[in-house]
Amino acid sequence: MPSANPADDTARAVDIAALLERGRAMTTPPLRAAVDRLAGPMDTVAAYHFGWIDAQGRPADGDGGKAVRPALALLSAEAAGAGPETGVPGAVAVELVHNFSLLHDDLMDGDEQRRHRDTVWKVHGPAQAILVGDALFALANEVLLELGTVEAGRATRRLTAATRKLIDGQAQDISYEHRERVTVEECLEMEGNKTGALLACAVSIGAVLGGADDRTADTLEAYGYHLGLAFQAIDDLLGIWGDPEATGKQTWSDLRQRKKSLPVVAALAAGGPASTRLGELLAADAKSQDLDTFSEEEFATRAALIEEAGGREWTSQEARRQHAVAVAALDGVDMPELVRAQLTALADFVVVRKR
Repeated sequence: MPSANPADDTARAVDIAALLERGRAMTTPPLRAAVDRLAGPMDTVAAYHFGWIDAQGRPADGDGGKAVRPALALLSAEAAGAGPETGVPGAVAVELVHNFSLLHDDLMDGDEQRRHRDTVWKVHGPAQAILVGDALFALANEVLLELGTVEAGRATRRLTAATRKLIDGQAQDISYEHRERVTVEECLEMEGNKTGALLACAVSIGAVLGGADDRTADTLEAYGYHLGLAFQAIDDLLGIWGDPEATGKQTWSDLRQRKKSLPVVAALAAGGPASTRLGELLAADAKSQDLDTFSEEEFATRAALIEEAGGREWTSQEARRQHAVAVAALDGVDMPELVRAQLTALADFVVVRKR
């Protein structure tokens, strides 16, 4: 039965898989061309990270991620009335920055698996992970600036500002691991920097390259920022309760890293017996030098206390709230209805994903 709002029906009819595949298909060739500029062995290390080759250097068809950011960059150009190809350099630049952050994050967090494969630092060593990450960030700016247009300069300023916020968020994330208590507000600020800023840039950069004014770009960024908070809230849930077969990470991965993610912070703030007991356990964990000796049951106990204290449900509700704010922001931009429906559908996809 059709809903009262025809736009909702259009959003439900959007083929998300096709939208993501379009972003991947249009972005991958220029992305590979950019990576090919790197000196050896950085080009090979980067190719491994992107899933284009295996650890032995043989061609591979690895999982390159969800490709949400490229899809947003192309839709961003269309929201401004330009063709999707206008957003391709922006999509490539955002992907390069995103992967720069993944390379460094995996090393800093000690993650040994990403997308069901050993991480770069595990295969090629920490030095290469750092160098290749740095090189991808430099490439991102080069890809934009070599366009030589005023719009490219505007886009680069937005990308560098987003990158600085992303780094701020990672620094906050690491510092919070060593604190007994973090407020919900601090956690949301950190996640807004770490995830929201780059998604916000992705959904404005194509529009900027297409000639959109700052008001339009800022409004699209508001959609992307709140979408990023919804995205990270779901990531936080998956970081504790996600299926390793789907996420490609260890069970209880965020608990193993002492992350003060939204479910943890919300549970600690809730009060009550489960919250108190959780606080006691996490305070003791903070004094432990190594959580590798913990049994699965010990992590399961902490996850159960988080859920009992309400952290899991609060985070699910927060994801839905941020999703609603993101979609509402689209009302501030005059764009083709199909593009609006596609952006709405992508927001829906973010809050129902399994990985």
